[in-house]
Amino acid sequence: MEKLIPSEKIYWVQRYLSGEDSARHIAESLHVNATAFLQWVRIYQSLGEAGLLSKSQNSKYAAELKRVAVQDYLSGVDSLSGICKKYGIRSRTQLQKWILKYNGHEQLKTSGTGGRITMTKGRRTSYDERIEIVKYCIEHQNNYMETAQKFQVSYQQVYSWLNKYEQKGVESLQDKRGRRRPENEMSDLEKLHAKNTLLEAQNRRLQMENDFLKNSTKSKGGGSKPSP
Repeated sequence: MEKLIPSEKIYWVQRYLSGEDSARHIAESLHVNATAFLQWVRIYQSLGEAGLLSKSQNSKYAAELKRVAVQDYLSGVDSLSGICKKYGIRSRTQLQKWILKYNGHEQLKTSGTGGRITMTKGRRTSYDERIEIVKYCIEHQNNYMETAQKFQVSYQQVYSWLNKYEQKGVESLQDKRGRRRPENEMSDLEKLHAKNTLLEAQNRRLQMENDFLKNSTKSKGGGSKPSP
């Protein structure tokens, strides 16, 4: 079989993530190793579509991001895959190399030749900014890295805000520290507007995913396997 183009990889990864097909069946259909296919999935989850569309295998990681990612793993915060998704790391192998260096008392330096360094130190944001940031992230396939770069906030902030919203709703995006207005002083109209903004973003994302799947199916002649 000819080498898959990036858009085809995205199509099959989305089929897998939506539960429409199994990793084993997709890998067999494409005549690729299941491990290779699952690597596409991990890249997609970490970096979004851009990770599969990019021809370059080089990514630029800040030294502080490396250190935090390694320490999270060694502290048992999450698995290798989970840490990669959380911090936008391209592969588990990359993270494992950093862990070995860290355990060998080697210095973790900023590395790579492509892309921009994502901020690892957060900045103070307003409630409206957090709504806009979460909205953008939802509309762009939960691409934390791209969102962090666009709004000049840390990857961890984007990840945290989106998870808060998904688990506790829009009210959880309020900053209750210091002298900021407490959440219970928000007007009902403000709450409703924020909720509608993020619900519309989710609906647009679902519509884009459905349109992508329909167009991909049509382009493949209605079959489940691209022509060789």
